[in-house]
Formats: sequence, C-alpha cells, structure tokens
Amino acid sequence: MSDQANIKPLEPQPTVERIEKFNIGDLNDLCDATDAAIDGGGGFGWVKLPARDILERYWQGVMAMPARDLFVARLDGVICGTCQLLKPPTNNEAQKFAANLTTNFVAPWARGYGLSKMLIEKVESYAVSKEYKVINCDIRETMTHAIEIYEDLGYERIGTHPHYAEINGKVLKGYYYCKIID
Repeated sequence: MSDQANIKPLEPQPTVERIEKFNIGDLNDLCDATDAAIDGGGGFGWVKLPARDILERYWQGVMAMPARDLFVARLDGVICGTCQLLKPPTNNEAQKFAANLTTNFVAPWARGYGLSKMLIEKVESYAVSKEYKVINCDIRETMTHAIEIYEDLGYERIGTHPHYAEINGKVLKGYYYCKIID
C-alpha cells in the first residue's frame, strides 16, 4: 500500500474578518479576487477589468477612508471576497442609525463555501456592535444568487429602480433592500 493512500485532503478553511490594514500579499489577493469577480459578471460596478494600478489605488483608498469598514473573506488564507460597511455621514443626524452594505462579492473560484453569507453576517454583527439599527443595500437584478442570500438572511426588498445599471448596452433593474438589525 502506498503512503498516498493514507493521505486525506484537508478541508478548505473559509474565514471572514474585518481588516484595518493589509500587506502587499493581501493587496494582490484583493486585486486578483476583484479581477475574477468582474470577469464573472459581479464586479460591483465595474464591467471591464481596470488596470492593476487602478485596482490597487481603489483598495488603498478604501483603507484610507474612515467612513468605510472593509471585511474580507479568505479561503485557506487567500482573500477571495469582500464586503464594506459604509457609515452614514456625521452631519446626517436623522439617518445616523443606518449603514450601507456595499461591494459584496466572492470570486467565482471560491464560491460554494458559504463565504457570502459569512461576510454579511460578520458585517451585521459589527454593525450591531456599533449601534446601527438598519442596514441598507442595493443589487442588480441579474445577481440572482446574491438576491437569494440577502432574502434568506431577512433582507426586505423595499424598491426597484428600473434604470439601475447598463451592462453591454442592456439596461438592468436594481433592487433596494433593508434589514432591521437591532
């Protein structure tokens, strides 16, 4: 009997965390995952792949913005998805209880491990700890699996925008969601 017959493959390890800084490896992972998501049709607004330096500046800008909290999904330690919590402006007292969930994606190669749900739940838990009461988000009509995840997690569709996005000349609807989290 060969030694390889006794070797069992390790189960993939999906994790989610909020990060406040990243190293060059993380930045490369973020850019690679973003490229894969855009290629897969879910690039949070990008339709065509931007140049690498543009992606790097984008993620560096996210980290520099105090109004954004960045959450990352990792599969076996490699960043493969993200989600951001966008805080309300400090001058908006009337809506200081509500934050926006944005930039939620998982690269196609890392799907099927529950990372999208894990990201959303981590953001919700963090938002509760910061005393937010509502999370709002919006999504293109073509993101059917993501819509299912949001709705399964209790997000309520509160509106439709008939001209939300244009992808390759086709106008798409967008859906607006909210969830009370307190």
